[in-house]
Amino acid sequence: MKTAVNTATRPTLTLAIADFKEITKARLAISVVFSSIAGYLLGAQQVDVVSLLLLAFGGYCMVGASNAYNQVIERDLDALMKRTANRPIPSGRMSVRTAMAIAVVLTLLGVVTLYQLNPKTAMFGAISIFLYTSVYTPLKTKTPLAVFVGAFPGAIPFMLGWVAATNEFGIEPGTLFMIQFFWQFPHFWALGWMLDDDYKRGGFKMLPTGKKDKGTALQIIMYTIWMLVISIVPAFGITGLLELSVPAAVIIFLMGMVMLVFAFRLYEKRDNLTAKKLMLASVSYITLMQIVYVIDKFI
Repeated sequence: MKTAVNTATRPTLTLAIADFKEITKARLAISVVFSSIAGYLLGAQQVDVVSLLLLAFGGYCMVGASNAYNQVIERDLDALMKRTANRPIPSGRMSVRTAMAIAVVLTLLGVVTLYQLNPKTAMFGAISIFLYTSVYTPLKTKTPLAVFVGAFPGAIPFMLGWVAATNEFGIEPGTLFMIQFFWQFPHFWALGWMLDDDYKRGGFKMLPTGKKDKGTALQIIMYTIWMLVISIVPAFGITGLLELSVPAAVIIFLMGMVMLVFAFRLYEKRDNLTAKKLMLASVSYITLMQIVYVIDKFI
């Protein structure tokens, strides 16, 4: 009898964990935590393991809360799109009340945890949730400028790590913010290009011109160039304590050029396969760039 109960419980628990990961977008949240940790390592004079754990846990809670609120707000629209129809709320596996409870609990846990590091970190985390859920999410069906607004909370994590380590906001975390801010545009527009038909089913306006045309592709190229320029600015010694050696800057420049090549190819071909390659290149770029920054500091 006990064995039968355990067997029945196991799938239910597994499904609940899977739905929790889905409602918080675990993979996205982990990538955001990675950015925060990279920022912390760049800012820290001495690495404290407890602070790193607090940042990782608090960061996951804040991102998870934002995603849960987002899925509550967009539940009806999610049901219209193929890629989101099987999410916990539109599929009926999770109630709106449960999702809201998860979002509220994660918000409280996130703010309290980040406050243990310092008040500025908690403040920026709270601002990120507010912008994502109260400004970016409603704008997605109104105007393509939603991507511009969404780039602000999306760029906070890299900066947040530095603030968590130093309790200071200045040119250093500002530069980290700008790198990830400009990166958001080619990344999300490439994704929006791939998923344009599905986004239109939900009424989302994600591409800057509203079309998969040369105008959108040209803007992707422009923002990729800005991202690349800002990424190597610390090599010129004008960003305070945030420094970058010449060899590291060359590596980052070459990685950025790879991404720029894909952006130009999208301008030429304007197809979903090229957009997908650009999107994957952007994910590789932001991860490898942060790794290069951290390695460069410690060697």
